[in-house]
Amino acid sequence: MADDTFDVIIIGGGPGGYVAAIRAAQLGLRTAVAERSHLGGICLNWGCIPTKALLRSAELRDQFGVAERFGLHADGLRVDTGGVVEHSRRAAAQLTRGVDGLLKKNKVTVLWGSAEITAPGTIRIGETDAQRPRGANGPGEYSARHIIVATGARPRTLPGLEPDKERVWTYFEAMVPTEIPRTLAVVGSGAIGAEFASFYRSMGSEVTLIEALPQILPAEDEDIARIVRKDFEGRGIAVKTGASVGGATHTDNSVTLTVTTEEGSEDITAERVISAIGVVGNVEGFGLEALGVEIERGTILADGFGRTNVEGLYAIGDVAGPPMLAHKAQHEGIVCVEAIAGGTPDPVDPDKVPACTYCSPQVASVGLTEAAAREAGYEVKTGRFPMIGNGKAVVLGETGGLMKTVFDADSGRLLGAHLVGPEVTELIQGFVIALNMEAREKDLAHTIFPHPTLSEAMHEAILGAGSGTIHI
Repeated sequence: MADDTFDVIIIGGGPGGYVAAIRAAQLGLRTAVAERSHLGGICLNWGCIPTKALLRSAELRDQFGVAERFGLHADGLRVDTGGVVEHSRRAAAQLTRGVDGLLKKNKVTVLWGSAEITAPGTIRIGETDAQRPRGANGPGEYSARHIIVATGARPRTLPGLEPDKERVWTYFEAMVPTEIPRTLAVVGSGAIGAEFASFYRSMGSEVTLIEALPQILPAEDEDIARIVRKDFEGRGIAVKTGASVGGATHTDNSVTLTVTTEEGSEDITAERVISAIGVVGNVEGFGLEALGVEIERGTILADGFGRTNVEGLYAIGDVAGPPMLAHKAQHEGIVCVEAIAGGTPDPVDPDKVPACTYCSPQVASVGLTEAAAREAGYEVKTGRFPMIGNGKAVVLGETGGLMKTVFDADSGRLLGAHLVGPEVTELIQGFVIALNMEAREKDLAHTIFPHPTLSEAMHEAILGAGSGTIHI
């Protein structure tokens, strides 16, 4: 096979792309991944990893703030903004190098430059301003029987609130501040908005969080969102829901937003504004339109195996639609290439993809919310357990959370789980496994959870849907 001919070419070296490339190579397919800026994609370089590094700094600062409750005295604590940012950039750089090493180890060819699909099975790699990694192929024409589009997404913009990189930020600018703004407005309260509101509040900013829908974290169960709002407000974050932003006025030192709610209009002035109203798929400029690829609401239509309406063309990750999460992209990549290689993987079920938000308090969920389950026609039974009844949470001094389970009352099958509290982003995987195994309430109720752990609260929330909780 010629140096410019492959079995599979993946366009995009983000979480979905590089994982798909590695799995394809492991399956014996001659594989290349095309990337124009940085291996690891937005997630590794400007999303999942560096934001969690920032939030770790915020978590430590918060813990120092309550150290006296644990018999410790931390005097003279100060925030070194440059050091906080440097820690996050160092973590991202380390993992980017790791991705490069994994691709080399698995003999995946890297095509460095901007990619365009010029015909079925053919792509052209053009120039890019980013420095080419050592050993990567440069511009030219390459072919493959199978082409996977994994081009990710970019921040969505709100008319009248277009980012200018100085006063109005996207997550790119919000991750590398030169100083912590005294006042900050965050527009949008999904995972990105909630995490940045939490981070900057911990760092000392006066934060206003603005959401157009009736609750913050709109995709989460309303009981969970209510607890997060109460916690945010207790920390001094001003929360505005059912709020529309009508315009923005810029000065040299601030931005004033006109915000309208049921109570009327008000002006909110802040030194910086973060626009966090979601993302839109990168579908433009790759030749998809000329091939007749079906695109809807800014994303490529693909089935549970990544197949589009065009033979030999696939789409995975954010560009293939919600939920736009790195772990979903990675799993889609594996399923897609295993199907290409002739395997029989199960199709990706978006309803079984867990979601995690790393604000303080943490939020994690999988499956249907109580409201969505009822709308789907289920007769449901739910279990709730407040973290104040959990011994480990008491020891940690983090007792404001909640575990909630949703079961089908007829079959007893788990439909969803919704958590808020300490380390719930690690705990949710237990419910993910249960959901995938179609576990029933009685199966989980008879599972023994170790003591003393936070996971015991999961067990109590299961018991709450049946025989009843023990410790509340």
